[in-house]
Amino acid sequence: MSGNSIAKKLGFGLMRLPVLNPDDLSDIDMETLNKMVDAFLERGFTYFDTAYMYNAFKSEIAIRESLVKRHKRDRFTLATKLPTMLLKTGADQVRIFNEQLEKCGVDYFDYYLIHNLGVIHYEIAQRLNSFSFIQQKKMEGKIRQIGFSFHDNADLLDQILTAHPEVDFVQLQINYLDWDNESIQSHKCYEVARKHNKPVIVMEPVKGGILANIPAKAEKLLQDFHPEVSVSSWAIRFAASHEGIMMVLSGMSDIKQLEDNMGYMQNFKPFTLEEYKVLNSALAIINESIAIPCTACHYCEDGCPKHIAISKYFALYNTEKQSQKAVFSTQRVYYSNYIKTYGKASDCIGCRRCEKSCPQHIEISNWLKSVVTTFEA
Repeated sequence: MSGNSIAKKLGFGLMRLPVLNPDDLSDIDMETLNKMVDAFLERGFTYFDTAYMYNAFKSEIAIRESLVKRHKRDRFTLATKLPTMLLKTGADQVRIFNEQLEKCGVDYFDYYLIHNLGVIHYEIAQRLNSFSFIQQKKMEGKIRQIGFSFHDNADLLDQILTAHPEVDFVQLQINYLDWDNESIQSHKCYEVARKHNKPVIVMEPVKGGILANIPAKAEKLLQDFHPEVSVSSWAIRFAASHEGIMMVLSGMSDIKQLEDNMGYMQNFKPFTLEEYKVLNSALAIINESIAIPCTACHYCEDGCPKHIAISKYFALYNTEKQSQKAVFSTQRVYYSNYIKTYGKASDCIGCRRCEKSCPQHIEISNWLKSVVTTFEA
């Protein structure tokens, strides 16, 4: 697939980098990141995935300092993305691509994706001839492999892959929670990719951390079967076990997560039939407990006219609903603190701009009303 070999299926997702200030995604903890990058490479893993706007537009710079400047180019593969959501003209593509080369400190990208295609962003990509643009950059030697990340239904994915057979791979959201979800359509999209014979890179295998923090009853099921492994390992191994999966990305924000992931992906073993059965039992419990399937990607918050911290509020809401009734709610304290900096959930004007950007197709405006009822009543 690339000039640099990919030895293992675990990819380092650079969307949730370690930060010194939890409320400032641009304040990246470079010392910790350096240790993580070094350990990742030492264990034989090579794939790093970033994007133009990750960590408040600082992720590409961080990976230049931590990876590119400190390690030989043939030791790693690097992927980044063309941000369709920020494109107005064809000239924007040229400007941003050149900026990305400079920010990452490389002469070429091993993998380059058109970012976050869905019905709206696909229209932008078509209008600006984005597929032709990345194909040209591939011909110039500035990209080794071209593809796109996708957040929409299987029919649209089939349409795109039929119209653009030139792409080398596709990046899909695949996890066991979304596998049969009719909104996300993980399974159906996976089957479309297989039909077009495109290798698949998996994103959100742990669904933004949701599948690392499952209800106690479900967690017990998994741990009784495999006492020695983490809950999140089930999610990543589920994604990696399917035929045609080239890489599974994990957004690792600390050393502990990294070590855990590398431990079971070093010598990866696919799921057994017994493991699928156990996971399905746990899934039934999980489905009953998650109110809002938010992955905290923050796409919804860009351009919110009321500066509402949607993902933070949804995380608090989910925790509140999963918690047993208590006299004192920690979530309410956090909410009270957040609204001193951000807009309140009740400030929502119902413009639904956020919903057009949501990869999970969440009815954000309606759920914000539930947040109001829970935390502002």
